[in-house]
Amino acid sequence: MSSTPPRRYWLTGAGNGIGASLAESILRTGAHLAVSSRLPCEALSARYPGQVLIVAGNLTDSQAVREAGERIAQEWGSLDSVIINAGTAEYISGQPVTPSIIEHIVRSNLLAASLCIEAASPLLRAGNAAHLAGIASPLTYLPPSQFEAGDCGMRFLFESARGKLARDGIDVTIVYPGFDNSSPAIDDGLPPSIRWSAETAAHHILTQLTERPLEVILPAMTMNLLWPLPSNDTVLAGAHSRSDSDQCPIKGHP
Repeated sequence: MSSTPPRRYWLTGAGNGIGASLAESILRTGAHLAVSSRLPCEALSARYPGQVLIVAGNLTDSQAVREAGERIAQEWGSLDSVIINAGTAEYISGQPVTPSIIEHIVRSNLLAASLCIEAASPLLRAGNAAHLAGIASPLTYLPPSQFEAGDCGMRFLFESARGKLARDGIDVTIVYPGFDNSSPAIDDGLPPSIRWSAETAAHHILTQLTERPLEVILPAMTMNLLWPLPSNDTVLAGAHSRSDSDQCPIKGHP
């Protein structure tokens, strides 16, 4: 029997789409997994008894994120891997960009990720061969005709974290999910969409992360299969109107 303790992960946005598939793939390795999700994760905990630590909370709230970090510290004392997947992407199709949309995107992506990195950093420093990974929006790649507030900020955030954590031997990887043919006004020169399942994408991501590259760029894929939920209509109510075909895929509510 191996004396090596199970690897300890924290995964945000674990309730649906690619986040749920990442959770399943991680747990099948025998690792222990702290999960943060707006959706219930009790069924996941029941399927993998003793492996799942549920750290629920609004990841855009600094106090809730601090408490999540403290809960992990109390239970485990450290983390070996953190995968920040929670966030949202809004595809603006010739419609006015209102302050409420910008606030929603920046808080759900940039702020939530920043708070999680801050809470996770001391736990990673105490971990074994620690690794931080963040899953960005496909719009990182798209031309200026596409808009996602704070997207360049996400890339800068993880590059900045890489510089700070490198002195502690902690690797940082940012994952770019690829292009989405369902998004409006994509240039014809971009690669065609490949209809990957969330399970296939999760397996590919975890396989690539074992090499600890600076970046993982997935082949082009249809994002609606990976982040199937529409945007939170309560958060965005009244901000702008759109048809059903304009509903936004989402990574996993923070």
